[in-house]
This record gives sequence, C-alpha cells and structure tokens, in this order.
Amino acid sequence: MSPTQRRAGIIGYPLRHSVSPAMHQAAFDALGVGARYEAWETPYDRLSERVASLRKPDVLGANVTVPHKEAVLALLDELDAEARQLGAVNTIVNVGGRLVGHNTDGGGFLRALREDGGFDPQDRRALLLGAGGAARAVAFALAEAGARSIAIANRTPGRARALADDLAAVEVETEVLPWEAEPIGALLWYCDLVVNCTSIGMAHGPFEGVSPLAAGLIPKAVLVYDLVYNPPLTPLLEEARRAGARTLGGLPMLVYQGVASFRLWTGRQPPEDVMLAAARQALGVGA
Repeated sequence: MSPTQRRAGIIGYPLRHSVSPAMHQAAFDALGVGARYEAWETPYDRLSERVASLRKPDVLGANVTVPHKEAVLALLDELDAEARQLGAVNTIVNVGGRLVGHNTDGGGFLRALREDGGFDPQDRRALLLGAGGAARAVAFALAEAGARSIAIANRTPGRARALADDLAAVEVETEVLPWEAEPIGALLWYCDLVVNCTSIGMAHGPFEGVSPLAAGLIPKAVLVYDLVYNPPLTPLLEEARRAGARTLGGLPMLVYQGVASFRLWTGRQPPEDVMLAAARQALGVGA
C-alpha cells in the first residue's frame, strides 16, 4: 500500500459471499481515488477491536453487514438521524478519528423496489421475514413510503415484537407472526409484497441452499423480494418462480446502498454502471 493510499472495507461474519470489495474497488479505480476496499471478516468477539481500528487516519470508513448492524451502535461516537431511528448501521464514516454511523439500506431498498421491481409500496401490504438490522431498515422505509400494513415473522418472536412496537412511531398497521408455515402462508394470500430480510439461502452461510418459503405457500399475485444477492437466483426466488410469482433479487439494493455509502466516504458520486458490472462479474453472471 502506498503512503497516500486509504482504506475502506466491509465488516461482517461470514464474508465469503460478499461482492462489496469488487464493487467498491471498481468505483475507486474508475474515479482515480487512491483507496483499497477490503473484506474484514469479524466474529463478534473481535468486533470492538475491528471498529476501533477504523479510527486510523488512513481509513475512510466501513460497511457493516450481518450479523453486526445493531451491535456496532454502542461502539460509535455519533449516529445520523436515520441510523438512530432504525437502531441499525450499515455505513461507518471516519471523521477525523470520530466514527459516525449511517444507514443507507432503506434508501437502497426502496429505490430497487420502485425502479427494478416496478412496485409502489403506497397503500400495499407487506410481509417481512426477519427482524434484524436489514428488516428494520426495510420496515421503516416501507412505513414512510405509505405502506398500509407490515407483518413480521421472525424465529425469535421478541425481536419481531420489538420492531413492531418501534414502528408505532410512524403509524403503520403491524402484525407479528410465529415462524411457522401455516400462519405465514395464510397471511401471504392477503399480501402484495414479501421481503426476505434474513440470511437464509445465502451462499457460504449456515442456511445455504435453504428457502424460507416453499412454492406452495406463495401466491402468484405477490412480489417476492429477496435481499440475499449471492447466489443471484436464491432458493427463495426459485420457489417463487415455481409458484408463478414475480421476483426481485438483492443485487440492485446492494449497488444502490453502496452508491450512498461511497458518497459518504468520498463526497463523490460513483459510476453506478461500473459498480453493477463489477458486482455481476464477481457473482459470475452476465452483464
């Protein structure tokens, strides 16, 4: 690394699935920014140490992914309004040694939903699978975009209830479901959108090759949006296509939230086409 080169990276565990290093490095290189983007695989017991290392003067900041989006909050000096409301951070910016937490997930999610999914959430009914950091960003984004109702199913019911309680601040109808096929399947017939906010089906994860829903539970009229982007065709999307439903993968959201993170670190607008092409190449899919 040259003396003038700076660094950014992604913090998560595991990280073998991540294409963020390829995506962001392509943007740095295209703009001539002297920076390297690295993968910082970090188990929970090393999280404090890793976040502290972001204070070094050569570090621009970091992205944060599963399972650390909520845990990093206590390790930062400041949160922007959105991160504070969500209780989750996906972008950290090093400002002269002070670490500021942001969340670009909600904006990236909505942009992909509208532009790539052709779906307007206004007055629509949604079901979220999961209640972690990604689900929180999605839930608040949908609520603020005018969704009629948001149901939440999570393997730990208490986390789903906590998210539903927090959504009371934005006055959207909420419901908490047990993580069981029968109640989820029954509610799906009244939904317009289902979003997988868990890591189920993620390549190299503990639930690789698994779908949170079977085709028999998925109605044709629903849009199935899987935030998992690796593999590009996740087990859930395969099941949704088998059911005849419309689908949207997680790659557009990854790029759009990454664009916003890049602007926070550098103050510059990155080339979105370059980022998308690099991400697709890293995933081994065509342009």
